[in-house]
Amino acid sequence: MSKVVVEPCSSFRVKIDSIAPDKSISHRCAMFSMLADGESVIENFLRAEDTMNSLEIVKNLGATVVDDGTIIKISSKGIKECEAILDCGNSGTGMRLFCGLLSSANGHFILTGDKYLCERPMKRVTHPLRSIGAKLDGREDGEFAPLSIRGSSLKAYNYESKIASAQVKSAMILAALSSDGECRYKEPELSRDHTERMLKGMGADISVKGLVTTIKPMKNLLKPLKIRVPADPSSAFFFAVACAITPNAEVVLEGVTFNPTRIEAFKALERMGADITYDLKEDVYEPIGNITVKYAPLKAIVVEDNISWLIDELPALSIAFACANGVSVVKNAEELRVKESDRISSVVDNLAKCGIEVSEVKDGYSVTGGTLKKACVDSFGDHRIAMSFIIAGLKCGMEVSDLDCINTSFPNFFELLSQITTIKR
Repeated sequence: MSKVVVEPCSSFRVKIDSIAPDKSISHRCAMFSMLADGESVIENFLRAEDTMNSLEIVKNLGATVVDDGTIIKISSKGIKECEAILDCGNSGTGMRLFCGLLSSANGHFILTGDKYLCERPMKRVTHPLRSIGAKLDGREDGEFAPLSIRGSSLKAYNYESKIASAQVKSAMILAALSSDGECRYKEPELSRDHTERMLKGMGADISVKGLVTTIKPMKNLLKPLKIRVPADPSSAFFFAVACAITPNAEVVLEGVTFNPTRIEAFKALERMGADITYDLKEDVYEPIGNITVKYAPLKAIVVEDNISWLIDELPALSIAFACANGVSVVKNAEELRVKESDRISSVVDNLAKCGIEVSEVKDGYSVTGGTLKKACVDSFGDHRIAMSFIIAGLKCGMEVSDLDCINTSFPNFFELLSQITTIKR
């Protein structure tokens, strides 16, 4: 799809029970099933381009995948070398986690992706993995894909990361499971913890104390997964922002994970003044429930803590900044520059086109709340930029171009949006 024109919306009240399943958890379900003794059963797997690429990769690595359209069953007898080049599409999560998973596998593997992924930095993963014996290479000394991996014996480690990244941490945890001794991984602040939660649920010997994760190598294969993937809070957040900027609006978002490392953006929106309540329904691998958001006038805030917990939601949160009273500031967020696009520049450039006063610095930006104006903006090939500015269109109307990227994470986004406003394609 080349572009859409979104019409303004005066108010809405909706209940949404089909938010896209969580992308991070879906990726991990496919990968972690390769470590299990028996058949993993996965309900509500995200059927988007990125996650289906991960599912195709595990097939190529020897897993048996049975998919009846509702439930996916995955069985594996270990990772096998294959002739296929393993295509991660647009997914940095897929590529970085597969680096960790394959570093100790018997064989030679090639990981690649689309033009955007092949320009994203990979040395943040390849360098620490190399330091424990992994044989990884790629363009510019392992900085860019395609990446070549030749499985090898991995050493126990005591590694202190300079960045808070769930992708780097997860790659190192996966490598630790096949290392020759106990491993310790320390990060500067706690990043998202789906990997630790899921692997512990499968029986892995993993403990977390403060900012240090301790991992003991697997003695045996893990227990298979039996999981229903919750709704993705990052996807749900677009509709939370839609509600927060639309007078008299209310939305109920059903079946969302309440993992504290995943709902920080909702907490930020609460600090801005939005009326948000949480109704917990279950807590097995992840705490899951319903989130209700009601409109209230927004005020500016400073966002500088727990940045790794809301790194994906900052583009959408920036739309709320643009509608708030005062100057909102984002700090300590240089990680935004190495996502699907340089999200600092993407947000700043597009908000400026919409008539909003913005200022950019190396590790963040400031947004002066004002009146959004209709504009023609570009997604920069980034699904979160695309959807954020489509949501902005609910306030003023908007034309957004380069939209194929939305299918990487949220295939039914437009179907749900059509419950709220008119979309011209």
